[in-house]
Amino acid sequence: MASRNLVAASATPILMAVLSHGENYGYAIIARVRAMSGGELNWTEGMLYPVLHRIEKKGLVEATWRKANGGRDRKYYALTPSGREALAEERASWERVHGTLQALLPEGSHA
Repeated sequence: MASRNLVAASATPILMAVLSHGENYGYAIIARVRAMSGGELNWTEGMLYPVLHRIEKKGLVEATWRKANGGRDRKYYALTPSGREALAEERASWERVHGTLQALLPEGSHA
């Protein structure tokens, strides 16, 4: 299981990466993250929505209400052009961190 601090630090880029594949709503985002992490990341609504609202205020995502197939209103989130730029920057940062860890940790090390 990933550490709590690592999960918190990665929430924004993971969320934006999910939305880079197209707009989505809360429950579906949570399910996608769980599936893509092999069940390692079990986000809750209490974790997701504060992150969504924070990046919405920054203009990185926009939300629209629509009726779902069952007739229920759902709030769908989509990346904005600024969000796509921010995601590219986040990806570059994570790649630098990952590269540094790869260089520092010997292959096969479990340190």
